[in-house]
Amino acid sequence: MSNQQGCGSGSCGCASTAASTAATIDDIKVAVAMVNGVPLHGEGESPDPEALRQRAYSELLRQAAQRRGLLAVGDLPALDGVLSEAASDATLALLERELQLPEPDDRSCRRYFDAHPARYHVGEKVLARHILFAVTPGINVPALRQRAEGLLVGLRCEALDSPVFAQAAADNSNCPSGAEGGDLGWLEQQDCAPEFRTALFAQDEANAHIGVLPRLISTRFGFHIVQVQAREAGVAQSFESVKGAIAQLLRQQAYMTALRQYLSLLAGEAELSGIELDAADSPLLQ
Repeated sequence: MSNQQGCGSGSCGCASTAASTAATIDDIKVAVAMVNGVPLHGEGESPDPEALRQRAYSELLRQAAQRRGLLAVGDLPALDGVLSEAASDATLALLERELQLPEPDDRSCRRYFDAHPARYHVGEKVLARHILFAVTPGINVPALRQRAEGLLVGLRCEALDSPVFAQAAADNSNCPSGAEGGDLGWLEQQDCAPEFRTALFAQDEANAHIGVLPRLISTRFGFHIVQVQAREAGVAQSFESVKGAIAQLLRQQAYMTALRQYLSLLAGEAELSGIELDAADSPLLQ
C-alpha cells in the first residue's frame, strides 16, 4: 500500500496541506503591542496583560515628557518596559507639572475626620501588604528601582479593594508573602523594621493614610511597594493634631483621580495597537 499522502498536483487540495499549516502558524503569531508606533515588547513575546498595561502607561508618560521638552528626543524606549533614569525623572516632572491639585481646606479635613474617627489614634495597628523587589548580588539596582517605580505608578491608580495588588504581588514579589497576595497581616510598631515603622506609623503629613504608599520603601532587603489596607484604633487624637495627615490623604486621593484622568487622556490621544486602555477625550477635571 502506498504511503503517498496526495497526488502532488494540488488539484485535489492535498498538496496545499503544508502551505496551509504554515499560513495558520503565521496567523497565530502574537502581534506586537504598540503605543504610537513604539513597540512594548519583542516579537514572539506575550507579556502578562497587566504588565503590558503598565508598560503602555509608562510609554505614554515617556512620550508626553518628550513632547513637552522634559526629555531628550534621543531617549529610546526599552522592550522590557524599564524606563531610563532620565525618562523616570522626566515623567515625575511631567506629573508635577500636569496634575495641578487643589489644596484641602480645613472644612474638607474636618468632614473627613468626623467621618473616620477611628482612623486617627495613638497605638493603632496597621493591616498591610507589600511587594518586594529584592536586591541580590549582581543585580542592576537602578533598573530594579525603575521597574518597581513603574509598577507603583499603576498600583496607585487602583482602588483599595481591587484584586490587582494581590496579583501584582504574586507575579513580582520576591517575598514568600507574594503567594498570599503580599499579605503581612496586622502590624504593630514593634513588629516592623525601622524603615517600615517610619512609613506605616509616623503620624505626619507624609505617612498617616490608607492605600498604596506614594513612594517605595527602601530596606536592606530591597524596594517595597506597600499598601495600608486598614488601621485599628488606639487612643483618640484631636483634630488639630491629625489635620496635616488628613490633608495629605485628601491630596493623595485627588492625585489618584487626576492621574487616572491624565493617563486616560493620553490614551485617548494615542494610536494604540494590540492593547486596550481606558481612554478619554475630555480635559482633566480639577
